[in-house]
Amino acid sequence: MTLLVHAVPAALLGTCFSSALSCIPGLHVYNIMGLLALLAHTASAAGLSIPIEIALPFAVGLMVGYSVLNTIPSVLLAAPDESAMFTVLPGQKFFLSGRGLEGILVTTIGSAAGLMLLLAIVGPLGPTLLPSAQKVLRPHVHWVLWCVIAFMLMSEWPKSRPTGQAGWGRFLDSWKSTGIGLLTFLLAGLLGFVLYFRTPVAAGAAFQNLMPAFVGLFTIPWLLLNLANNVQPPKQEMNCTTRMDTAMALRGAFAGALGGGFAAFFPVVTGGIGGLLAGHATAIRNDRTFLVSQGTSKLIYYVGGLLLFFVPGLGITRGGGAWIISGIVVPYGRYEYLLALASIAIGGSCALLLVSPLTRLTLAAISRIGYRLISIGAFCAIVGIVGGITGWGGLGIMVVATGIGLLPVLFGSRRMNCLGVILLPMACNMSGVGSYVAQILGLL
Repeated sequence: MTLLVHAVPAALLGTCFSSALSCIPGLHVYNIMGLLALLAHTASAAGLSIPIEIALPFAVGLMVGYSVLNTIPSVLLAAPDESAMFTVLPGQKFFLSGRGLEGILVTTIGSAAGLMLLLAIVGPLGPTLLPSAQKVLRPHVHWVLWCVIAFMLMSEWPKSRPTGQAGWGRFLDSWKSTGIGLLTFLLAGLLGFVLYFRTPVAAGAAFQNLMPAFVGLFTIPWLLLNLANNVQPPKQEMNCTTRMDTAMALRGAFAGALGGGFAAFFPVVTGGIGGLLAGHATAIRNDRTFLVSQGTSKLIYYVGGLLLFFVPGLGITRGGGAWIISGIVVPYGRYEYLLALASIAIGGSCALLLVSPLTRLTLAAISRIGYRLISIGAFCAIVGIVGGITGWGGLGIMVVATGIGLLPVLFGSRRMNCLGVILLPMACNMSGVGSYVAQILGLL
């Protein structure tokens, strides 16, 4: 009875809350969870404790709602987080042809497949298989991470466009985007070393140390681009079908499960990187299949990564959500794990039902308000959140990160290279050379 009275409403409330906020371009669930964590710590200091039957389902509902509904701004407003960056290009094809709702629904098929995979396969088998897999893979994480970095950089191959140039002119033009990509990765990595060894963020907000960097690298550049371009969206078709067959959906879900599972289980690897690896491994070319794979990958990365925190006998935190709630919720065994699974089922069902109405409301808002005003409002909200949580030091980080994040946007390189902010320092630290690099950089 306690679960029905507390857990079910908490999961539904968290899902609805994050689903609505997910429609705001550039607003990440980790920003909201960070604010709520501060409120929870304040309440705890005042002697008010939050029962685990409320805190855990609410946090899981937040993550589930965001992982399903953040497709809406990714497709309609072009302001995604890095894990949705692959959804933008195919999704924009649908949006620019007046079929944005169709693109979102196709991606949602992948999210539904991810939910079923987590509940039907990972849920029953996780406590048995995952601790053993973690024990086997732990000694090899560092060189796997270096391999991922090498593949990511090598896949940013020189692009030659028919510009009429010849000789060195054509050579330099083809290497421009690749060179900018490598420069972006290096600069982001240097910023990551600064944040890891000598962050300007106050100790009280240390759990949100990376938040201003990610906002600057991935969110602010697209909001600025929206402001500069003043986009006029085409009229959207509201009565549409997904035109998906079973084979396309299964292939996309399989690829997404590979990428999202890899990203959720390995430290530092994000959903965008997992999607890149899975896309190459399965040679996906069809836009609909690709969108399904990204919907699956995104959900398993966010929700599956959080679920790992509650797996009995595993004891790992993957992703910002798990790190944030680890200071509020402490899992002791199977009870918390089953509660998390039940919250995923409840929140996932609610989030899937909200996709169509929230998409229609967002399209109506775009039509009435316009891209520019929405982007201005989102920009002010994001800057306010960053400043409110991390202070002037966080705002300074955001400004520096924005300069780095604008490089791939302006020069056409891959935005994923901005993930050097976590990949480079963590790979060096896992290999035992992080302190030496920091000493060379004058950070120690």
